[in-house]
Amino acid sequence: MPSYWKHVNQVLRDAEIIIEVLDARMVEQTRHIEIEQKVQRQGKILLYVFNKCDLVDPETLARHKKSLHPSVFISSREKLGTTILKKKILELSHGERVTVGILGYPNVGKSSLINALAGRSATLTSSESGFTRGVQKVRVDPKIMVIDTPGVFPQEENDQQKYGTTGAVSHGKVKDPEGVVLALITEEKKAICKYYKITAEDPEEILEKIALHLHKLLKGNLPDTETAARLVLKDWQTGKIHKNL
Repeated sequence: MPSYWKHVNQVLRDAEIIIEVLDARMVEQTRHIEIEQKVQRQGKILLYVFNKCDLVDPETLARHKKSLHPSVFISSREKLGTTILKKKILELSHGERVTVGILGYPNVGKSSLINALAGRSATLTSSESGFTRGVQKVRVDPKIMVIDTPGVFPQEENDQQKYGTTGAVSHGKVKDPEGVVLALITEEKKAICKYYKITAEDPEEILEKIALHLHKLLKGNLPDTETAARLVLKDWQTGKIHKNL
């Protein structure tokens, strides 16, 4: 068992409430069913927190709120929803002092969420996946102690496509950036084309046009689609490309 699962199991023992941080743009892709099952078996409270809610249209958020509850929408970057989240935590703890574990895939914004709750840089953050290396305890409120943990992959999962689009594997480390981005373009064609001011239908043509738009060229002025793909992934992973564009 990888070492980070030891941290997860420790948090599941120590915390009364578990927050699963999800990317609001890719909710089902960032749900960690293995963690959810562990929380259920231990009888702990599971609170879904949809991060990056500012990147998704309200109708989509409303659908997610109906399917997963209790839940709270936040944007760590824009400092949206943090007061509501604190109130929800205290509601679930009946106003008592509580320890809250923050769990989820790498790079969904767990540390940024804690900093937003604390109102200060309580933990180190980075857009590089796997930045948090161990358990960190942070008091964000007189009654609320949170535990940050490294992002964890399901033990039986190895979906490089998903890891690339969700940012669980950072753009610089994705093994097949072109394949990942072509699939992403297929799913999010409208948003990506609008962001890069590209007009085309075929994903490969779109990627080539993006390379030309970004002036990423090989010898003979051919489009450097690998470099362009990594830049698209970077823009997607860091939230520059809005799903609701």
